[in-house]
Amino acid sequence: MINNIRTVLISEKVDSICAKILRENGFEVTNKTGMTGRELVDEKYDSLIVRSATKVTADVLEATTSLKLIGRAGTGVDNIDCDAATRQGILVINAPGGNTLSAAELTCCMIISLSRKIAQACASLKAGLWDRKTYMGEELQGKTLAVIGLGRIGREVASRMQSFGMKTIGFDPLVPPEESNTFGVESFQLDQLWPMADYITIHVPLIPPTKHMINDVVLSKCRKGVKIVNCARGGIIDEDALLRALESEQCGGAGLDVFEEEPPKNSALLQHSKVICTPHLGASTKEAQKRVAEEIALQFVELSKGHSVPGIVNAPIFDQLQAAENKYWVKLCQILGKLGDKLVTSDEHKNVILSIQGTSLERNGTLLGIATLVGLMSYKSNNGINFINAPSLAKESGIKVSTHHKEVLVRCDGQYSSAAVEIKLETGNESHVLVGTVEGSVLLLCSIDGACFNPYQPLQGNLVVMKINDDKNLGLELFKSLMTGEACVHSAAISTPFNEQRWYIFNTKSPIVSLKQPVFWTQLMI
Repeated sequence: MINNIRTVLISEKVDSICAKILRENGFEVTNKTGMTGRELVDEKYDSLIVRSATKVTADVLEATTSLKLIGRAGTGVDNIDCDAATRQGILVINAPGGNTLSAAELTCCMIISLSRKIAQACASLKAGLWDRKTYMGEELQGKTLAVIGLGRIGREVASRMQSFGMKTIGFDPLVPPEESNTFGVESFQLDQLWPMADYITIHVPLIPPTKHMINDVVLSKCRKGVKIVNCARGGIIDEDALLRALESEQCGGAGLDVFEEEPPKNSALLQHSKVICTPHLGASTKEAQKRVAEEIALQFVELSKGHSVPGIVNAPIFDQLQAAENKYWVKLCQILGKLGDKLVTSDEHKNVILSIQGTSLERNGTLLGIATLVGLMSYKSNNGINFINAPSLAKESGIKVSTHHKEVLVRCDGQYSSAAVEIKLETGNESHVLVGTVEGSVLLLCSIDGACFNPYQPLQGNLVVMKINDDKNLGLELFKSLMTGEACVHSAAISTPFNEQRWYIFNTKSPIVSLKQPVFWTQLMI
């Protein structure tokens, strides 16, 4: 899916270490900056590396046919339409650790500057004034800092501000209280946290639930004079609400590095005497720029080798997909999904029920469900169906998937397997059930619609699958016609009877053109 990327377009100024690493590992790298969306579409590259200026919109993503991978040399991916990328089957990654220290240090600078009014005092002195009384500050010792978002940056900020004697509290729905306690942050729910904080610092992504997280209602719940810092993403704070709180003195100061619109046009907020602001400098250090460039390049290299990476943005099952122990089970579910699609004659929406049998597969339900979808869906997007876009395209097509785990081991005509998958497809009045397993590296079909194969049949080569009435003479005639015809039959298998019918599987050297005798027949190349 990703391991065949070879050409990379770098569309912004990124530290030269990025291109150097890529070229040393066999990539063809092109540096071209200042391109429009139309120009991005016209370029035929496997992958793209951007910072924050390049806008990778839905129009660009839907028009491209070659792009497989987008790398953000930094953390935030606001400039990339990740939903559109997912629908097109394009993987999005970022460099989550490269700018952590720089962003954390800038946040700490903001907190310290707010406590001592450093920026305002500096401007006053440069204007020729000697005004010590106006710029009376406060110590950080003993003050409470609320950290919203306890990821890499939030933890680094908490650690540093603890050295100033601040009490650190926080909120993160993904970090349990026992974990936050290990780095000195006591966790609270947001409604509990707001009235406790002297300072609030934000370290969450800009997503629908965090849009205008800090608003009139929240600010009214805070301590009078609370100070707020945002070095994360513009839009998390409602800027108009913040201005109102500053003017009413409910908010005692704000340190802003990011804005809802950049460059910002809310001049009243920027010019307020209690606001210190910088032009999105969180990652603007020499060290951070080199780290993110190196980190994104190394992730490209690892992906090209078939390995997983830490910066995956839009494919949560990618780690499992790359795991060697899942390789053959993933392939099995793809093949069963493909066969299932051929068995279903109705065009109505499909209902897919995946039952995983055996403890070794217990945690792989989501992965194997997506693998089934990849095989099941016969239509394609520009970039084809893959593990990135299959769930969203299935949802758009009305295909529902559910997964279940069963402790009971599969039994088919006296045969046992320690692990197996059962895929049931329901559509209209039709229902089909396929059961398969894996032995070593061999993919095996156990049964179709309750009719068992003994022994289980290998899923390999060109398979002709057919269902006929349980008539030995008819089966013999069919076999003879295949043997004497153009098809070269390598092997044949017959299932046990079920509902007075049997399933036949022929492994042929090449595809066959037509068959008249069977009730149903299809073929697939594996």
